[in-house]
Amino acid sequence: MKFDDILFKLGEFGFYQKRLYVLLCMPAILVGSFMMNLVFVMKTPEHRCRLPQLENDTYEITSDYQRHLVNITIPDSEDEAIEYDRCHYYIYPYGESPSKQNATKVMCTEWVYDKSVITKSFASEMHLVCQDTLLTSHAQMIFYFGVLVGDLLFGILADTFGRKKSLYLAIIILIGSAFGVCWSSSYVTFVILEFIIGAANHGAFMICCVLGLEMVGPSKRNWAGIVIHMFFAVGLVYLAGMGYFLRDWQHVGLSIAAPCVLFLCYWWIIPESPRWLISRGRPEEAVKILKKVALTNKANVPEKLLRIQDEPDHHGNLWHLFSSKVLFVRTMIIFLNWAVVSLMYYGVTMNVGNMGGDFYLNFFLLALIEFPAYSICIYLVDKIGRKKLHCGCMLLGGFACASTIFTVLFGGKSLEPLTLTLAIIGKLGASGAFCVIYVFSAELYPTVVRNAGMGASSCIARIGGMLAPYVAKSGELVDGKFGKALPLVIFGAASVFAGLMCLLLPETLNQRLPETIEDGNRFGRGNEYNDSTTIVEKYTKQKEKHFVSSESL
Repeated sequence: MKFDDILFKLGEFGFYQKRLYVLLCMPAILVGSFMMNLVFVMKTPEHRCRLPQLENDTYEITSDYQRHLVNITIPDSEDEAIEYDRCHYYIYPYGESPSKQNATKVMCTEWVYDKSVITKSFASEMHLVCQDTLLTSHAQMIFYFGVLVGDLLFGILADTFGRKKSLYLAIIILIGSAFGVCWSSSYVTFVILEFIIGAANHGAFMICCVLGLEMVGPSKRNWAGIVIHMFFAVGLVYLAGMGYFLRDWQHVGLSIAAPCVLFLCYWWIIPESPRWLISRGRPEEAVKILKKVALTNKANVPEKLLRIQDEPDHHGNLWHLFSSKVLFVRTMIIFLNWAVVSLMYYGVTMNVGNMGGDFYLNFFLLALIEFPAYSICIYLVDKIGRKKLHCGCMLLGGFACASTIFTVLFGGKSLEPLTLTLAIIGKLGASGAFCVIYVFSAELYPTVVRNAGMGASSCIARIGGMLAPYVAKSGELVDGKFGKALPLVIFGAASVFAGLMCLLLPETLNQRLPETIEDGNRFGRGNEYNDSTTIVEKYTKQKEKHFVSSESL
């Protein structure tokens, strides 16, 4: 009997699987916090040059004398949205009265920061401003590059040494690096540790997704693959709360690192994947776990039914996805959508400090909107189809973000609430699209190259995440109102373009999925493929779906 058939006998999502699934979803909370923590850590508060004449200078004006010194020493900003020039101050010839006519503007090397929003960030502590401002984006890029490396590395480790051992290794590495980064004394040390955090953090998340879904029956996998994203969103809400109450990058980092210690107990409560054990020729160990599942689920399954048959191993190479014009075009459209949805999902949140209004409230609302996004997708994904839903999410989010150019250029501060609302709608679309693209692309790839295609898609998504901080930072590099609107306009335009390109892809709902490369070429092309295989029953369709290793967010 095949493994999925055994799951039908044991219960596709019985009490054992529910308990295991919840335990595996718990790390996703902290994964969400780690994935967006650099938004707080690398936040650059309002700042200006430190007054050389005043030993205990602060950003906040505390006396008339200080105000006088600021007026004669700090140039006015060329950007109307900024109060002071952030990078220069005036020096005057000795013995002459201060006047802009005889003043020399020079670059400063020390700064004072506004502490009303965040008391201390790594950016303010290391003075990553002015000519060094892009170092904040470099740090975020390195973190997301770590995510890419972690997905590849821990994917290989999980397939070679097992899900359980690899998960535990990722947890141990994450705990060490997450605590260590809180005491980083240099930029180089910080980015190295953030790279390790990115790799271990998302590597652990990927393994949790795989291990959880491998124990769930076919008809429940779409649901299970989306719900874990809700725990990710809980982590964003948790991060918003910790950021608001602590307002110190080290304290916020410790508040995320400390709960990771609880996951050390998983060694004793999380089983190895029976699917993996079977694939490695260890069926006896798999049967022991399945007996525990049967006992917990109160399922009466004769032992002879637990004898698992080896399923035929279908192999394909990634290059097969580029072996014909049809597959090449579809693959490139899928890659484009993975990159853009990742760019938009992370980028809109990174741009939170550029939207005006309360920084923490904005971040909280952008996190909160993910819950209705996922709920809507769960409800609609099997009703209106993957293509329409994904395209709709991309267009909704794209047009909402692009529309902020009007509220920023023509409304200013008076329309900041509307700008935030449009950004929230953009995040709604990006979150929904992130869920649907997993299901949609997995169903479009032929079975023989599905794992390879999904792995490549995940790598492309990380490239979008690596570009996101630079797009978000572009708003600070361009002066005036247009600079404030620029990042969201870029996110929106990219999302609309990618969403429209999805119209060239075939629908996969209620269709028999392609198994071979030839099937992939014929899939969705008139009646050549689908007439002989169309509208299969849900049970059959679910059994023909190949399991997808979900590596989200």
